[in-house]
This record gives sequence, structure tokens and C-alpha cells, in this order.
Amino acid sequence: MASTDTTTTEDAAVKDAAQDLAGLEAGLDALDAVRVSRTPVRQVLVQKVLPPVAAIALVLVVWQILIWAKVTDDYKLPSPSQVWDEVSDAWAQGTLLDYIWTSVSRGLFGFLLALVIGTPLGLLVARVKVVRAAIGPVLSGLQSLPSVAWVPPAVLWLGLNDKMMYAVILLGAVPSIANGLVAGVDQIPPLHLRAGQTLGATGLRGTWHIVLPASLPGYLAGLKQGWAFSWRSLMAAEIIASSPDLGVGLGQLLEQGRETSSMSMVFLAIFLILIVGIAIDLLIFSPLERWVLRSRGLLVKN
Repeated sequence: MASTDTTTTEDAAVKDAAQDLAGLEAGLDALDAVRVSRTPVRQVLVQKVLPPVAAIALVLVVWQILIWAKVTDDYKLPSPSQVWDEVSDAWAQGTLLDYIWTSVSRGLFGFLLALVIGTPLGLLVARVKVVRAAIGPVLSGLQSLPSVAWVPPAVLWLGLNDKMMYAVILLGAVPSIANGLVAGVDQIPPLHLRAGQTLGATGLRGTWHIVLPASLPGYLAGLKQGWAFSWRSLMAAEIIASSPDLGVGLGQLLEQGRETSSMSMVFLAIFLILIVGIAIDLLIFSPLERWVLRSRGLLVKN
């Protein structure tokens, strides 16, 4: 009889513990649960659109004030209206979009090539000690080398053609992508790797399901830097290497402005280069970064 009472008491204790655990889990779930609501359009305009528009307006006002104050000669600092006339002329002639597309297509294609080469190279350097000891310092040195230094040898090796442009982009972007992935892999907690191996995620399967997802923050930073190096390398190549066969990109447009002493054309090229760089970041890398942060619970909409 006593044994039966003891068993009943133990069962009740187990049930109470299970209920307490369930209640604790429910409480934790409630803490993690976030009520997602659609952001009002007015709030989006105020928080996202208004600040950059106000900043651009302020720059234009200061720029126009400098023109009115005649702080320098007109041929050194064109007015906003002169630059706008340059935009209108290029648009009327149908060349404005051609300038942009020539450079953007080269830059994106070269970056994709760098991505295909830099990703396996970064994994190899990160996972194989002998390869890291041999190639790691070389990648760091190449990353610190100005990309403009590769333009003269690329012209001599490949000639004035698109191959030369892509070679300069690759030499500028591949080290950044590879080093970014190496840094991301180095930041993975060893416990995650051991847990993956215990579950059978080894070799290529472990690389795909464990290493790459865990190294995404560092890898994404390397991709952003790789794009920046791609774009800068391309502009350097277009400025130095000019040929009718290459077409007219933004770098060639900038060089044409210098050769003709047209500061309005120079400013137009500079603004277009900036706009493309900002647009690529906002349309591609910022959404990727938000997705990575949100998947790790670091970015939550309330």
C-alpha cells in the first residue's frame, strides 16, 4: 500500500514538473514571439526617404551658395544647372544609359566571376592549413595592393579589350571575397563544427550545411568589399585604358571630361559613379544583410 502511494506521488511530481516545463517553454516562446505589423507609408517616408532627400537638398544649396559667392572660377566649379544641362544633353542624345550600362554590365559580370573564383579559394584557404600558410599572406598582400597597379601589366598582357577589364576586376575583387570568407569561417564556434560532424555533416555536406551558413556574416562583408574593389578597379581601368573598341563607360566619360576641360562632364561622371555604387548597395547588399541579421534574430520588426 505504501509502495502504491509512493508511486502515485512520484507520478504526480513528474506531471507537475512536466507542466512547469511546458509553462516555461510557453513563456519563452511568448518572449520570442514578435508581433509583426506593416510599417505605415508615412513612417517609411519620414524615416527612409526624407533624410537622404534632405541631405541632397542641403548639398545642392551649399553648392549653389558657393557659385553665387564666386569662391573660384566657373571652369573649376560648375553650377548645378550646368551639370543638369550635361545630363539633359546626354539623355537627349541617348548616350546617358549607354554610359551607365557599359560600366555596370562589366562590373557585375566581373564581380560574378570573382565570386565563382573567390568562394572556393576562400574555403580552401580556411579549411586546409598548408594552403593557408602558403596562400594566406599572398591574398592579404594582394588585397592591400591598389588595383590601379594592375592596369598597365593587364594592357600589355591582354591588350585593350574587355578581357583586360575583367582581369583587373578579378585581381582586385578575388582577394577581398576570399579573405572575407576566411574571416567568417574563423569566427564559427568549434562546437558548431563538432555538432555537425556528429550528425554526419562532413566533407561537402558539412561545408554546404554548416560552414557556409555559419560564416555568412563575414562572407557577406567580404562580398560587399569585393564589389567595392570591383567597381573601383573597373573605374581605374576605364580611365587609364581608352579605346574606341571598348565603348564609353563612366570611367571613359570622366577621362573625356578631363581631356576637354569640361568640369560639368567630370561632375556628371562622378555623380553617376556614386549613384551606381549606392544603388547596388541598396538593391543587393542591404537586403542580403537584413536577411542574414533577421535569420539570426538580430534584426526584428516590432
